[in-house]
Amino acid sequence: MCYILPMRKFPLNHDELTALAKKYPTPFYLYDEKAIRENIRYFKKAFSIFPEFREYFAVKACPNPYILKVLESEGCGGDCSSLPELMLCEKTNITGQRIMFTSNDTPAEEFVYAAKLGAILNFDDITHIDFAKEALGGTLPDTVCFRYNPGPLKEGGNAIIGKPEEAKYGLTREQMIEGYKKCKAYGVKHFGLHTMVASNELNPDFFVDTARIVFDLVVDVQKECGVNIEFVDLGGGVGIPYKPGQKSVDLDYVAQGIRKLYDQKIVPAGLDPLAICFECGRPITGPYGWLVTKAIHEKHIYREYIGCDASMADLMRPGMYGAYHEVTVSGKENAPLDHTYDVTGSLCENCDKFAVERKLPKIDMGDLLIIHDAGAHGRAMGFNYNGKLRAGELLLRTDGSVVQIRRRETIEDYFATLDFTGLKDF
Repeated sequence: MCYILPMRKFPLNHDELTALAKKYPTPFYLYDEKAIRENIRYFKKAFSIFPEFREYFAVKACPNPYILKVLESEGCGGDCSSLPELMLCEKTNITGQRIMFTSNDTPAEEFVYAAKLGAILNFDDITHIDFAKEALGGTLPDTVCFRYNPGPLKEGGNAIIGKPEEAKYGLTREQMIEGYKKCKAYGVKHFGLHTMVASNELNPDFFVDTARIVFDLVVDVQKECGVNIEFVDLGGGVGIPYKPGQKSVDLDYVAQGIRKLYDQKIVPAGLDPLAICFECGRPITGPYGWLVTKAIHEKHIYREYIGCDASMADLMRPGMYGAYHEVTVSGKENAPLDHTYDVTGSLCENCDKFAVERKLPKIDMGDLLIIHDAGAHGRAMGFNYNGKLRAGELLLRTDGSVVQIRRRETIEDYFATLDFTGLKDF
């Protein structure tokens, strides 16, 4: 069975991690190349039952060129939402229609750059058609896509992305029909259809139901617009089991459920072959990246606190979403969980906590703490509030060597965009 691989044991033993932390002071992120490669192969194999399958890795999840290059070599494209993300793909040989440019409130110059790379423009609003057309000198690319917001047709949603009818993304059904007709009149020849209605979802039936809604619209577009949709992008949103006891998404089940709908709806409509696409980030790299930090303070007041040299500025998910990340203490993996701690950073915000009232072994100053499942939306969401300097990134290669793929920030980096020369006359 092709499951997203479950939470992986940290790949270094205590002595190896201790030696690494001497060479690269904490905090830092560590990614496991071998595990990432194995995981994307599982993902692609599950969906190989379709005539064509494409995975556009969500660059925002882990925007590092070394990670992108690993995935590019495994046949992945890139899902981009900004100019720097487009440039990262370009630098890692992901160009042309291997790029899905899915953005919102998009500046004109970003449409221009995406079109220059030959990327698929995935419009988030009907007004973007003429906006992009003008930016591109009066002509749209041969291939475009529209992002569909199914509104109340799609029940559910969660705190991260919200209910579809409350989300800022996408077009209504009526706007989708109008958009395809308009682009057809403008000379566009090839069309796709996209939706993205979940984030970190663990229910496999959610994705099958999304495909049902999308396939129904594909057939309607054909009937009402005389347009054949050539690919559907079912978005991302596939979750990972952050908490102990949670189950991984069974991708075989998802793929087979979507294939059944494909045979029921797409084949009879004469739309076969239809390419099936995803734009997952979290399930590809999330379980195979860890934030390593050091315990540098302890505090005993109304609760027991362990203070780390990392902070919410390095990993904001727990503070922003109340998200759970497993924490282990290097060298004490088999020790009894007989202490209760809040594990905190040094940000001047009370939500700067990696764990709240968590059962852990006794933590001594200098212990290395490993925060799991940080390989997506971790370093990428870092920030500089309080003048914090973001952690670097390391890659464990398939041969067991470790290379630095992003150095940690410096004071010079923090001040690089400030101009102090005018202060004397201010």
